[in-house]
Amino acid sequence: MQLKFASYNIHKGVGLDGRRDPERILAVLREVDADIIALQEVDMRLGERASVIQRSALDDTPWRAAPVARRPRSLGWHGNALLVRRGMEIVSAEALDLPTLEPRGAAGVVVKVEGQSIRVIGTHLDLSGLRRRDQVRALLGHIATAQEALPTVIMGDFNQWGRMTGAMREFGPNWQVISPGRSFPSRRPLARLDRIVASADWAVEEHGVHHSRLAAVASDHLPVEAAFTLHNN
Repeated sequence: MQLKFASYNIHKGVGLDGRRDPERILAVLREVDADIIALQEVDMRLGERASVIQRSALDDTPWRAAPVARRPRSLGWHGNALLVRRGMEIVSAEALDLPTLEPRGAAGVVVKVEGQSIRVIGTHLDLSGLRRRDQVRALLGHIATAQEALPTVIMGDFNQWGRMTGAMREFGPNWQVISPGRSFPSRRPLARLDRIVASADWAVEEHGVHHSRLAAVASDHLPVEAAFTLHNN
């Protein structure tokens, strides 16, 4: 079984031209065409935390949103949303709290594909760096205490410059830390802030940063993507 995963910090839908354009974000997602997508900064930070992508706007896409929102007008939790390709069964979904000095969290989902359940977590770690290690530990602790051990993918904006420095060291030898490439800032990328981390159950087939004319202006980040094949058990 091979699946394509992607992570995209959409900057609340505001592009480099200063326009908030959720349809443009959806157009970039169609270009990427991943099976499961983690979005960051999908909800507004204040008020009702309304999503910049309306739920109805997903009706004409290949994906549906995992039900992690705790507010009626939100699509995610602390801005983190997960989109799952239609036809895949969403077994469970939950909003995860992370230790933080500012509002941070993660979105978790268990999806069944071809009879196999997998776990996917989308997150956006602390910008300051003061709590990133604690946040990674919290994510790993959540996985370790889950009722069932499943093939797992964690992805998002880790806000960490070094591939295996700082908070990334917390993953250890049992995890594959993939830095697909420079994804920030989108016009002239310098930093590898966006990453995809996979458990040892997966074989990495390919990975990269999605560069396109549209993606270069739609957000301040470029999407990152990776294709994995699940090892036969």
